[in-house]
Amino acid sequence: MAVSIGVETPLQDDVRAMVAELNAYLQPLTPRQFQFQMTVEQMADSRTTLFVARNEAGHAVGMGALKQESEELAEVKRMFTRPSVRGTGVGRQLLQAIEAMAAAKGIASLKLETGNAPGFELAHRLYLRAGFSPSGAFLDYPDSEFSAFFEKRLA
Repeated sequence: MAVSIGVETPLQDDVRAMVAELNAYLQPLTPRQFQFQMTVEQMADSRTTLFVARNEAGHAVGMGALKQESEELAEVKRMFTRPSVRGTGVGRQLLQAIEAMAAAKGIASLKLETGNAPGFELAHRLYLRAGFSPSGAFLDYPDSEFSAFFEKRLA
């Protein structure tokens, strides 16, 4: 699918709508205390860069964020593609853009936390196909059966 991917502010209506869609999908899958969802206001922080995928008509169809935690570590956050574009490579393209920015910043390790319940299979497949490996908990995430952790070494 032909999309354009660019860095955008999360403080816009179509991004807010995607975040609401993502949250509505995620909330029934995992107990609330094991959900670590950034708001659009949190994504507007200077340590976070949001990538938005837009179709040929300019509609937002996907997003993903890079949150820099240190000089060597960054995290993939808020990966989402609308159901209408799943399986078309949009998620892969978003992840490639995130990875490219992390590499350009000299980040050595790109990590992420995602759910570990039915409903997360496509996300796990995307990360594994992109070269991420299962890993342990990091930062302040609890090590629980409800989370899956992945890492990709960039340097």
